[in-house]
Amino acid sequence: MFYQTKFRSITLIAALIFLASYASFGSYFAREIVVEIIILAILAISLDLCAGFGGMVSLCHGAIMGVAAYAFAIMSAKLGWPLFPSALIGLLAAVVVSGLVGWVTARTNGIFFIMATLAFGQMAYTFFFKSRWLGGDDGMGGISRFDLSAIGLEMNNSLTFTYLGLGVLLLAYGLTAMVMRSGFGRTLSGIHVNEDRMKALGVNTAAHRAKAMAFSGFIAGLAGLIAAQHTLYISPELLIWTTSGEALIVVILGGLGTLVGPVIGAILLVLMKHEISDYTDYWHAFIGLVLIFTVLAGGRGVFGQIEYWLNSLRSRHHDPDNHQTAGKPQGGDHA
Repeated sequence: MFYQTKFRSITLIAALIFLASYASFGSYFAREIVVEIIILAILAISLDLCAGFGGMVSLCHGAIMGVAAYAFAIMSAKLGWPLFPSALIGLLAAVVVSGLVGWVTARTNGIFFIMATLAFGQMAYTFFFKSRWLGGDDGMGGISRFDLSAIGLEMNNSLTFTYLGLGVLLLAYGLTAMVMRSGFGRTLSGIHVNEDRMKALGVNTAAHRAKAMAFSGFIAGLAGLIAAQHTLYISPELLIWTTSGEALIVVILGGLGTLVGPVIGAILLVLMKHEISDYTDYWHAFIGLVLIFTVLAGGRGVFGQIEYWLNSLRSRHHDPDNHQTAGKPQGGDHA
């Protein structure tokens, strides 16, 4: 069950302030790094909803993000539709595709679910890779930026674009947190914990998991739109399974089932990648060591482990004779 604790709220605000400051006082390259973090963080949040709260470890979320980007590009660049309706079509395409994947795979679990989503993702990747009309492996350009000059925003300004991306990240987090705190989100968490019991209570667990995948696709679609707007170019590399794998690494690194963790994980992964690569070409090895240490340290991720320690200290402070409740969110922290 998801709790929006004070610590999570403070951490999220601090992360957004850090990213905004890094973009404001840094160079153009710093803003490019922040946008990369934003895209990865939104994708990881969408994956955390499925994997962290629904127990559905998906390897097709990169493909869902790519479907949104391609649908937006097809409608706007190929067919000449206005950008805002094209963006809605892109989001709708992501919701439909992820919902269909969820409907087909909803009755599978564990490794079978992982492999099924991987297969769907690779089918989508192959389709766009082979489609000459969409540029094939060369990708697709000709995408235009949104014109928000009517409200005083110049989207071709890198800092303005970065700030807007941070706003979309906050929106993605807020929507996901709101859904997870609703009855729908609580039911999804219950299915993860004990699916048989939820079935006995009359819950259609397969339909519920499919709906969760569909909403997760909507959030991943937001990442796809930002990716398309960022470079004004898209390619099948957006859909390849390693994109989903990177998002999964971010979720594990930050903290599975926390929503804030994916944001922290995205910041750590992208900054480590760019900083370490300045000194060695073997930056993958260092990130791998960090991930291994994170898993062996308890598997809660960086943010999840810190949160666990703080909750344990609070529990001991309030009830020194009873340590059994250590690590559980306290009622006073609920938003």
